[in-house]
Amino acid sequence: MGGTVLVVGASGLVGAAAVDAFLGAGWDVVALSRRPPEVFSTAPFRHFPVDLRDSDACRAAVGELSGVTHVVYTALYEKPGLVAGWREQDQMETNLAMLRNLLDPLAAAAGLRHVTLLQGTKAYGVHRHPIRIPARERHPRDDHPNFYWLQEDHLRALAAERGFAWTILRPQMVVGPAYGVAMNLPPVIGAYAAIRRAEGRPFSFPGGPSYVTEAVDVRLVADAALWAATEPRAWGEHFNLTNGEVFEWRDLWPALAEVLGVETGPDEPVRLGEFLPAKADVWDDVVRTHHLRPLRLPELLGESHHYADYCFAYGAKRVPAPAFVSTVKIKQAGFCETWDTEESMRHWLRVLIDRGVLPPA
Repeated sequence: MGGTVLVVGASGLVGAAAVDAFLGAGWDVVALSRRPPEVFSTAPFRHFPVDLRDSDACRAAVGELSGVTHVVYTALYEKPGLVAGWREQDQMETNLAMLRNLLDPLAAAAGLRHVTLLQGTKAYGVHRHPIRIPARERHPRDDHPNFYWLQEDHLRALAAERGFAWTILRPQMVVGPAYGVAMNLPPVIGAYAAIRRAEGRPFSFPGGPSYVTEAVDVRLVADAALWAATEPRAWGEHFNLTNGEVFEWRDLWPALAEVLGVETGPDEPVRLGEFLPAKADVWDDVVRTHHLRPLRLPELLGESHHYADYCFAYGAKRVPAPAFVSTVKIKQAGFCETWDTEESMRHWLRVLIDRGVLPPA
């Protein structure tokens, strides 16, 4: 059973992957984002450029979206500097308003069957305190202000009123090829490596204490959204998503260095949120030397360099508390996809090189 899926936030990390996944499964796809998504599929799809913060623009777009049966909502508003904004009320209210501006008029029309919404491990309060190990979907809602709860409560109420199903996915550290987004590490790692090489310096790990963590390939997230769209066992449920294994950054670093054609060196703690913007002129030289896409450093990084500092535990005085989530629930429901995290990271760095976003090795 297919249909017509509206991918909201289609130019982002998960959105573009979702466009590919649904096109590959033969669905009719409508992509909604301010800029067209960059996808691998050659199948046709429709694109509508819409700013979700503009309620009038959203209503006008919905008027042209006849036949939509499913929604994959991946849009996200983050503030400059990223991490501090996670606790700020206006960031939460903006994300709620974006969802309502699009979903309320869309749900008012007949035919909507299912909505997939994204959350993440901040649902368990990982950005505020140590979490239970492993974090499971059945645990009580963590009592802290979060736009996840605002969106989820609105979605639940709207679904009950209009009679459509919903699924919420909680991926852990998504990696893929998108650049200029809020939270994706391969472009940041690649830019850092290129700048260090251009300056004749080693590709040293820039973070803090060693710790073990998890990640998830964006293809797995997109495939989970495709699965959930027509799988009744997924409806009305939350699912954690990871690649199915753990990793440690220093163990991963040599494999990334090999793909990027750089030499590793001793650890050198560096706040990438400050270091990379200060090297914009070096990056411009890299772009010219290697005939890369004419992207300025802010266009490449988005807010992801701040996310890198968070993920690499830069400045931490002690080993971060473990933040592992269980993926038993979704496997027992029938979705069992896994990925090798090292190969996932290496793959997306190669894609960025092939696309002319990062320099070759």
